[in-house]
Amino acid sequence: MEKFKDLIYRIRGEYTTEKLISMGMKVGKNFGRLHGVILDPSHCWLIEIGDNVTLAPRVHILCHDASTKQFLNYTKIGRVTIGNNVFIGAESVVLPGITIGNNVIIGANSTVTHNIPDGMVVAGSPAKIICTTQEYLEKNKEYMKTAPMYDEDYTLRGNLTEEKKEQMVTDLESGIGYVD
Repeated sequence: MEKFKDLIYRIRGEYTTEKLISMGMKVGKNFGRLHGVILDPSHCWLIEIGDNVTLAPRVHILCHDASTKQFLNYTKIGRVTIGNNVFIGAESVVLPGITIGNNVIIGANSTVTHNIPDGMVVAGSPAKIICTTQEYLEKNKEYMKTAPMYDEDYTLRGNLTEEKKEQMVTDLESGIGYVD
C-alpha cells in the first residue's frame, strides 16, 4: 500500500511525508499535512518541523530560491525550522532561511519572509505580527460566549444531516461560529 501511495504522489509530482523523512526531513509528533502542501523535495533535509504542527492546504515550505540563478549562477538555499504548536494557514509560503517559533499562528495566504518569534499571530504578504497568540485566543474565547457552537455531529466525520447544514447556514449569516 505504501508503494502505491508513493507512486500516486510521484505521478502528481509530489512526495509523501514518509519519503521526505527518508530523504532527511525531520518531523515531530502529531504533524498534520493537508492537501497540496509542498515541502521542498529538492532540499528537504533542510526542513525541521516540531511537534503538533498543522500545514493547511497548499502551504509551500521552500528551502531554495532560484531568483538569483539566472543572474549569479547560484540559487539561494537556507534551512527552515518550524517550532512546536504551529498552525500555518492555507496558501501560505515560507521562504528559505526562516525560523518559526513555538505557539505561532500564521494566517492564510501569508508570505513568511522573516523569522517569527514564539507566541505570535502573523498574517499578510509579507507576514507581519498582528498580536500575540494569547491575545488571539482570549479574543476568540470571548466570541465563543455568544457565537453559535457546534459539536462533531456538524462535521463530515460526525452525523451531519441536511437539517444541520441548513441550521449552520442560517446561524452563520451574520458572523462566525465554532465547531468541535
